[in-house]
Amino acid sequence: MQNEITERVFYLRERIAVAAACAGRSPDEITLVGVSKRHSSESVRAAWDAGVREFGENYIQEARDKCAQLGELPGLRWHLIGGLQSNKARLAVALFDVVQTVDRLSLAQVLSREAEKQEKELAVLVEVNLAGQENRAGVAEPEALALCEQVAALPNLRLCGLMGMAPLRADAEAIRPHFARLRHLYEALPEANRRVLSMGMSGDFEAAIAEGANLVRIGTALFGQRPSVSTT
Repeated sequence: MQNEITERVFYLRERIAVAAACAGRSPDEITLVGVSKRHSSESVRAAWDAGVREFGENYIQEARDKCAQLGELPGLRWHLIGGLQSNKARLAVALFDVVQTVDRLSLAQVLSREAEKQEKELAVLVEVNLAGQENRAGVAEPEALALCEQVAALPNLRLCGLMGMAPLRADAEAIRPHFARLRHLYEALPEANRRVLSMGMSGDFEAAIAEGANLVRIGTALFGQRPSVSTT
């Protein structure tokens, strides 16, 4: 496992470097977050050994188990990249360094209260629905900047930027206009809130880098196919 993941990390770093160079950027600007959902703690440890320090999880319980098993690794940072119910905000604040999926004021307010109770400043991103579909997560694009202003005003939250997922398409180039719209929203934020533009996954991260992403969320290309969930 270690050799395989090390090779994948090396290959991903190369691809990120090429994409950054094509965009006239430095690869040092771009953070690789390994999406470890449904992958083992051993896989996370192997990626950490290969130099990855930031990991994204979708589910609170799974993240809690991994945090308990891997808490001794220095420099390890956890991102929540899945939807969050308000009743799990307490655990989310305790477990994660960054919550990338704030998409409504009510959730931000609960996170703010929980962070205050835990005497913690929580980094958050506002998730934007780039697909424009009601069944997709994220705040609607026309409402995104207003939500950002409200979130930025809450105590114990540090609004660092935006996150978005483009619609699923076979052609990565067709995705670029969606990433470009998110970048335009990001550029409209106050400078203090322009730290992280999270967009791009295994199939489209090079297009995202071309459009300005400085954080990419990569699962399959790093860890391989996710294990299937047993239905028994």
